[in-house]
Amino acid sequence: MPAAAHSPDTQEPLGPLPQEFAAIMRPELPGLLKEIGAEITRAYPEYARLLDGPYGEAIRVGVEQNLAVFVDQVASPSAPSTLRDEMCRRFGRFEAYEGRSLETLQGAYRLGARVALRRAKKIGRRYNLSPALMLSFADALFTYVEELEALSREGYLEVTSFSGERSDALRRRLLHLILAGSPVPRAAIAELADRTHWPLPERVTLVALRSGAGLTRAALDNDVLLDPGEPLPHLLVPGQVDDVRRRMLDTALHGSGAAVGLEVPIGDASDSLRWARQVLELARSGIIDSACRTLYCEDHLVTLWLRSDPALLEHLGRRELAPLDALTPGRRDRLIETLRTWLATRGTAAQMGELLDVHPQTVRYRMRTLESIFGERLTDPEHRFATELVLRARDLGHRDRP
Repeated sequence: MPAAAHSPDTQEPLGPLPQEFAAIMRPELPGLLKEIGAEITRAYPEYARLLDGPYGEAIRVGVEQNLAVFVDQVASPSAPSTLRDEMCRRFGRFEAYEGRSLETLQGAYRLGARVALRRAKKIGRRYNLSPALMLSFADALFTYVEELEALSREGYLEVTSFSGERSDALRRRLLHLILAGSPVPRAAIAELADRTHWPLPERVTLVALRSGAGLTRAALDNDVLLDPGEPLPHLLVPGQVDDVRRRMLDTALHGSGAAVGLEVPIGDASDSLRWARQVLELARSGIIDSACRTLYCEDHLVTLWLRSDPALLEHLGRRELAPLDALTPGRRDRLIETLRTWLATRGTAAQMGELLDVHPQTVRYRMRTLESIFGERLTDPEHRFATELVLRARDLGHRDRP
């Protein structure tokens, strides 16, 4: 009968999404990522706290991977998902470390899917897509969410099962709680430290490892806490990284590279890790020389400070160097070079000329020009200090340019 042909029980299964649909979806991902993040943190305040903590970047990478892999697999069903799989398992481990069930994470996944479906409906109207295609999208999306949930369940069970990995899982949970900072009561940290037979120190040093870093775990001292999870592996060393601890790290990392943060009170552990990760990033961009296998924040404090807020530094630079804006680029660069040398050395024209490889008379001419342009700014201590900071940071910034 014709009516039976339209019965849900006898309909043909929905087909796969056409590969061309990926080209429509991909430009939407950055905006969708922000929208999902806003919705989830509004619905689940506990995730807002995690995003603001030391694991925030890893969480953002995970959510980004979840969206990107869905689109990649529409374009090419065999597209790899290795990083996404590990990040989903890590989300499951997070829930176990926090002492929650998987219901909150599952709710967040499904809320993200609803936000994505809402965005897809707008796109469908914009491109006049057929109802059948939109139904296929919804079916593929919620099937994908079930896949994410299954991966997270694997990570959750890694922590909650009573396998031989139980001790390692508890120590990773302890590290997670320490890095969470003030929202976690110290009593909770002390209780878990006691359960893992880990003497709770007053001061700690965090070490950031490069993604994919090789590590010989057996070479680490027994009191070192480790989270090897990608893409941001790290470890905690009780107390100071002295010569003995340095040799330990060199042996354990065998050349893979790491950045050692500053020794801080245990309540400030997340700061130590943040600084270590910044040093790794500065080394990756060429601002810090990465010839050394292990970098130490202690050796790069001024660089860390100068590069801690690039947007604010850019604003300060525009303000302090504004008097030179009307000049041609070549003349402006020559005067900036002379100003930087003068601020750094307060040398004579002859001394500066030798450093700049120009005649002393040229230095005198340039200094008179600078005095006429900047006026009292050159004698004002605050402006002079701000200008020197800007030019030092500008010199650092040039190192990452080819």
